[in-house]
Amino acid sequence: MKNFLTVLFLVFLGGTTIFSQNKKDVLLTIDGTPVYANEFKRVYEKNLELVQDESQKDIDGYLQLFIDYKLKIFEAKAQGLDEGEVYKAELTKYRDQLSRNYLFENKFTEDLAKEAYDRGKEEINANHILIKVSYEATPQDTLAAYNKIKSIREKALKNGADFEQLAKENSEEPNAKSSGGKLGYFSVFNMVYPFETAAYNTKVGAVSEIVRTNFGYHIIKVNDRRERLPKVAVSHIMISDKKGAKTFDPKERINEISTMLKQGQSFENLAKEYSDDKNSGVKGGALKPFTKGELRAPEFEEVAYQLKNIGDISEPVKTDFGWHIIRLDEIVADPTFEEQRVQLEKKVKQGDRGKVVINAVNNKIKEIYGFKKVESYLPFFDTYVTDSVLSRKWKKEPIAAAQNKTLFTIGNKAVKYSDFASYIEERQGTTMPFKDKEKLLIGMYDELETNELKEYFRDQLEIENEEYAAILGEYRDGLLIFDVMDKNIWSKAKNDTIGLQNFYNKSKENYRWKKRLDVDIFSATSQIYAQRVQKMIQEGMAPEDIKTELNPDGSVNVLLTQGVFEIGEKELPENLDIKKGVSSVYPSNDSFTVVNVKEILPESIKDLEDVKGRVISNYQNELETTWMNELHAKYKVEVNSKTLRKLKRRLK
Repeated sequence: MKNFLTVLFLVFLGGTTIFSQNKKDVLLTIDGTPVYANEFKRVYEKNLELVQDESQKDIDGYLQLFIDYKLKIFEAKAQGLDEGEVYKAELTKYRDQLSRNYLFENKFTEDLAKEAYDRGKEEINANHILIKVSYEATPQDTLAAYNKIKSIREKALKNGADFEQLAKENSEEPNAKSSGGKLGYFSVFNMVYPFETAAYNTKVGAVSEIVRTNFGYHIIKVNDRRERLPKVAVSHIMISDKKGAKTFDPKERINEISTMLKQGQSFENLAKEYSDDKNSGVKGGALKPFTKGELRAPEFEEVAYQLKNIGDISEPVKTDFGWHIIRLDEIVADPTFEEQRVQLEKKVKQGDRGKVVINAVNNKIKEIYGFKKVESYLPFFDTYVTDSVLSRKWKKEPIAAAQNKTLFTIGNKAVKYSDFASYIEERQGTTMPFKDKEKLLIGMYDELETNELKEYFRDQLEIENEEYAAILGEYRDGLLIFDVMDKNIWSKAKNDTIGLQNFYNKSKENYRWKKRLDVDIFSATSQIYAQRVQKMIQEGMAPEDIKTELNPDGSVNVLLTQGVFEIGEKELPENLDIKKGVSSVYPSNDSFTVVNVKEILPESIKDLEDVKGRVISNYQNELETTWMNELHAKYKVEVNSKTLRKLKRRLK
């Protein structure tokens, strides 16, 4: 889904709904198409605080924004953007997501999320035995597998039975002969839902009831339960290994900082001074609490959990982001359900739990609108659909009117055999492969029934629920605004290299370098070392030689940063005296900085490549201004002054 929120200001005027489009006061027309006063009133009252320009906060000024917005919608439709496949897919996806708030899905999802939260407080250690059988197996094979697992369970329940040995002898899980069915410790979401439920419902030392999953039949021996690891809060200092203006070796720099910590330097001050993680650096390196598996840096997590005492500091550790030093700040208490709710509900919607939710939602819709499954469809479709469907090559034939019976009804809508035939032909190429035609037909029917139930509910919802219709209307128009702006302004500005160059040429005086300094920056741990740096520079020593001499035997007393920096950049001391040569000593946190200014580069015009992002943005603004003038000329807008006066009185 496109990042709709990034263009929120462009779409905030949205919200044409079927409830606005009634025979009320017409505020304006665009090429004869009416726009109603109550639509304007709703968006004006809802979005007034978003308007930054004070001149547009009065009704007349806001009306101009509203008209511009409506013109963009008209133009988007004129360009056929509302017929685009991507647009339709994104609107459908959003409608599906939005309707969940009204589809009872959230209630069922919340219940399963609470269950997962409670289970997630524990980890279970277990062994299991698997007898494989797929859901496509014949009844005879299914019964044979069930009888086999039943017999094994009876042996496992006998006093003194060795479950691990039974697993080695009988389980059809890969490597069972060596593993004995050992699963180690696991928790919520680590196993398929039916297996997880059986494990959590079994006491320590006991053997579960027989449970069926996609893999086959299982029995589970629970060996132990224990509380899960808590979250930890840490601080870190990060040195990025990505290329930039700095010329030092990241590994060498992190080792230098590690040495400074061991020499007693403040962790917080070093993080503020040197960490390349800007978000945490300003907070002394502090990160949000996490547990294992939540970060995209397993090496970082592993080292963090090895720290046992509050205040313990790690040795440098390498991740994909660079080098880190980690300090343990807190072992965090278990989060509440509300704190984990969003994450849990997202997981619930996946896998077998999602199927539980779907069945509950379907039953609720049937209850509200009335559902009738007319008769069994299998006898007809077993003959009508050939085995070619198993290789995804089936082509439907026309169904005679007398045979085109009703498959089922929901509310006042009837779904016919021909609808099912079309669905099978369309879906056969994307569904999982089947070996049994009857099971494929049953699976296809379940899919179709679910889709039709939800589609009927959503259609009724847009008629019956004003809030839902308004929100969906806002998003519908918002997508069109995004697409029409991207096509006519944003992408055009990025791809029109000649136009961009011409725009830069006529406005390049607006893109200038400030005065820049080519410098060697020395950060010392004491004023004495800083003064020694000053003297060595004045004596003509090379920067690297100064660093080597002042950091003997692996100690770190001086750090060196070299590069070209604009005046005002954070690498340079505040209030630096801008002149060539050796600077004074500038205290900063726990360090003392000396700058050797080798060259002062004057103000100059930046090359296009140096400011391309800003130039594109400004070029887009110019293109949009021209485009809006063209739209005002293309479409005839007529404002109903009488309705506008009534509206002003009402809003005041």
